Order: sequence, then structure tokens, then C-alpha cells
Amino acid sequence: MSDYRKKLDAVRNIVYSNDTQISSVIRIKNYIENHFETDLNLDVLSQTELISKYHLLRLFKKYYGQTPRQYLIDKRLEKSKNLLTNGISVTETCYAVGFESIGSFSSLFKRKIGKSPLQFQKEQFSRNKLD
Repeated sequence: MSDYRKKLDAVRNIVYSNDTQISSVIRIKNYIENHFETDLNLDVLSQTELISKYHLLRLFKKYYGQTPRQYLIDKRLEKSKNLLTNGISVTETCYAVGFESIGSFSSLFKRKIGKSPLQFQKEQFSRNKLD
């Protein structure tokens, strides 16, 4: 094998070695989007792609800038805002998006969104009345 061929193979391995990783991380992100209301954790996610949970954590953070848990929470909060806007109660919304306790849902919602779920819902109703 020529030196040129060796160098070409080395470059190819560097460039294309990430394809499998990227595909795995994308599939895991899609899995989170489609199953956000279920009990998801690193063990479950790593089993979907047969990958170490610690490796998954590093890869997900590398490609998406946040951990799978942070992404899951953002997804749940995004969906909860939609449900609250459509008139679903805070309790129903909490459980529909995968949270296990109303207290943790409400405090997380307030910390991330800046207002309680009930305040958010009331604001959305008053905005809809004005439109």
C-alpha cells in the first residue's frame, strides 16, 4: 500500500468515523421526541441504541449542547405549554407530559418559564379573549 493510500485511509477514518455516532444520537433524539411522556432515563436510552450510557451522554452533549435529560425536560415543558394553552388542567398536563409529581412539575415550570403553570394558562386565556 502506498503512502498516499495510507494517508487517504487515515483521513477517511477520521472524517467518516462519526457517521455511526451521529446516526445513533439522532435516533436517540427522535426516540425522546416520540416517547417524552414515558419514564426515560439514560439506561433506557442507551439500550435503544446498544451504547454505553456514559458514551451516550458525552455524544448527545457534544452534538446537541445539552444532556438527554435536559433535552427531555425542554421537550416536556414545550408540550406542557401547548396543553395548558389548549385548556388542559395543570394536573392533567403534568402527568400527560411525563412528570411524576405536580410539585416538581410546577417548580420546574416556574423556574424555566418564569411563571407557574396556572399563571401561564391564565395569561394564555386572557390573550385568546383579546384576539
